[in-house]
Amino acid sequence: MTLPAVESLLARAESLLARLEAVLPHAATAPDWAASVALRYRRRGSAGVLEPVRHVSTIRLADLKEVEPQKERLLRNTEQFVAGRGANNVLLTGARGTGKSSLIKACLNEFAPRGLRLIEVDKADLVDLPDLVDLVAERPERFIVFCDDLSFDEGEPGYKALKSVLDGSVAQASDNLLIYATSNRRHLLPEYMKENLSYQHTEDGEVHPGEGVEEKISLSERFGLWISFYPFTQAEYLAIVAQWLRFFGADEDAIRQARQESLVWALERGSRSGRVAQQFARDYAGRRER
Repeated sequence: MTLPAVESLLARAESLLARLEAVLPHAATAPDWAASVALRYRRRGSAGVLEPVRHVSTIRLADLKEVEPQKERLLRNTEQFVAGRGANNVLLTGARGTGKSSLIKACLNEFAPRGLRLIEVDKADLVDLPDLVDLVAERPERFIVFCDDLSFDEGEPGYKALKSVLDGSVAQASDNLLIYATSNRRHLLPEYMKENLSYQHTEDGEVHPGEGVEEKISLSERFGLWISFYPFTQAEYLAIVAQWLRFFGADEDAIRQARQESLVWALERGSRSGRVAQQFARDYAGRRER
């Protein structure tokens, strides 16, 4: 083979390798860890990227009302984790808009000065969770992987990756990482009426779920701590409205005047959630400023 032919073959091989590298998956590269206390994991083509969050939520634990038992449990678990003691992965479930995500963000702001960091991961990117675990394993900080509004459809790949990292893989997560997830579903997977047929009833009256149901329950059971949230009563809703109005600068007279209007607002939205209370307070305060 002549020299020009060899050079042409090498050039074609290099071109082919470059195209292959462009499409093959790449592990996430280390970010500027000092840029922010919160990071967001994103896929950019074939590579995973950890992007510092420039504007981190400023919500504090004192801003969250009517969720004291839930707050106490998550605060205790997070404090144990930051202190290097035993702590659990956490699944926060229940009614929408009751403060599940806000409570996690507030814990970040509480413990960030002590080295706590948060990495937000969408469920579509959970397939890369093992790589993310390896990336932070040698870091001195303590990391919470935050999965918001988590639920899976049948066959989604992120389900298996999350299940393995939680508990069940030979390579378990490092001691400096926990997973905090929020969901409206306790079992994280859709449940169907036909699955009731798989339950077995023994002669002594016990009920045993079938294999399909057991599989759906098994993921949520791998979270060591479950924290449940419930719809607010009218009194609790009004207390949250008052808290948010104070946050936006309203005085006590304005809070009393806003009571009836806030109830109408909730009635129109069909929900007395903390999110609805915050939205009303923001609108009310904005109208008063005008």
